[in-house]
Amino acid sequence: MTRSLQAVAYRRPSVLESSAGGRRLGLETSRGATPTGAEDHPRFFAGFVTAPQAASAGLLAVADVAAARYYQRQLPASLDPVVTGNGDRLRFESFSGCGGVYARLDVLAAGLDGDEVGHGTTNVDVNNPLREALSRLGSDDPLHLRVGPEELAVTTLDGPVVEKKVPLPERWLRGFAEAQVVAAGFDLRAELPAAEAVRFLRALPRGGGRGAATGPRWVVPSGRGLRPTTRAVPGAVCLPGPERLVALHRVLRHATALRVYGPAATGSASTASAWEVVLPGMRLTLTLSPDASRGFSGEGGVLDALATDEAAEDAELVSVLLAWEPRIDVADLAASCGLTAERVRAALVRLGTSGRVGYDSAEAAYFHRELPYDAERVERHNPRLRSARALVAAGAVALEGALGTVTAEDGHVHRVRDEAGALSCSCQWWARYRGGRGPCKHALAVRMVRRGAAIQRETVRVDGGAR
Repeated sequence: MTRSLQAVAYRRPSVLESSAGGRRLGLETSRGATPTGAEDHPRFFAGFVTAPQAASAGLLAVADVAAARYYQRQLPASLDPVVTGNGDRLRFESFSGCGGVYARLDVLAAGLDGDEVGHGTTNVDVNNPLREALSRLGSDDPLHLRVGPEELAVTTLDGPVVEKKVPLPERWLRGFAEAQVVAAGFDLRAELPAAEAVRFLRALPRGGGRGAATGPRWVVPSGRGLRPTTRAVPGAVCLPGPERLVALHRVLRHATALRVYGPAATGSASTASAWEVVLPGMRLTLTLSPDASRGFSGEGGVLDALATDEAAEDAELVSVLLAWEPRIDVADLAASCGLTAERVRAALVRLGTSGRVGYDSAEAAYFHRELPYDAERVERHNPRLRSARALVAAGAVALEGALGTVTAEDGHVHRVRDEAGALSCSCQWWARYRGGRGPCKHALAVRMVRRGAAIQRETVRVDGGAR
């Protein structure tokens, strides 16, 4: 697995301090993106949180996921959470080391009382002493939150005093992109009141490894709660690796509701799902990959959007209109840039591969952020995409109406069929996943050649009409 070292630097460690007016939580930021360009230590907020205990528990839950591996637990995992200022809210995001759990705490306008929220994205330091201090926060005494350095420190402190270097696997980066693509296909499937939510989540297994359940598990709405079912009946939601929801236990005593999101159940195969705990003025969401041993990086949801030059050009156009908006309206973007809604969505998927957009299931909308990682290499090093481009460059694709044939590197000929716009293939990879993890390299190669031919025909038609 390809990985690099990610270096993050902070002015000082984040700390929770006591003062005459209550507690003061200072979260230190690293180098990040802002509307005026890259800044070493951007400052996004200074003010009070309206529900201190819920906010500290939610931040700890996000940090739990950042430091966790729910599969192959013996390997290290420790990546500081990402914070985004969206003007009206703060979003704290993390991804598990195994690439199978995505966590996000949205602290909404109702959860903040202070200065305006800034715009931008960076890492935030959550160190072990801070975690211990937050876990001991035993009252709702006023809690002042500062995200970024003190105003005086912005101009007087020189050089970082805290530096961390952590491994950053490319599958982790691809997973961050795939998670938002998967979530964009979710709908709200169930909403439980607080008492039922607590009862359901506390009854789930907390262990993993040998004690973890095997095979997909399902739950279905029943009255005000959820009941388990052995198969994907209509209305059911997959609960893959229920022990991976353990981070939600941090916030249960503050929960006002539990919302469950997922795709429509269409077969017996396990699917991803999202579990959102509603808190006073904020939301904590965990999105689970289809299996504890299966991260988001191989889901293939971004490949079609990456495979076209058209989407690359559209993404460049759409990107200049993003302004750290908390809700990206596809229709408004389409009107602003003169593209169809379908092309705008494809452009947003492509922007997601470089960490520039995420997806909020609660609001059914994309949001703008800029991951503080070199995420653009996700596209360059995606193995299926790279292989498909090599097949096209080698002239291995032949089109025959609704059928395309691809001669692979080993000489085997694979047939790609178009069935109502969905491509299937005769290769073993397709036989194994049946499109459940995106297109195979042969289908991608056929799609590239077809789109290239279509663009060429359109160019000829336009040029011919101009004469």
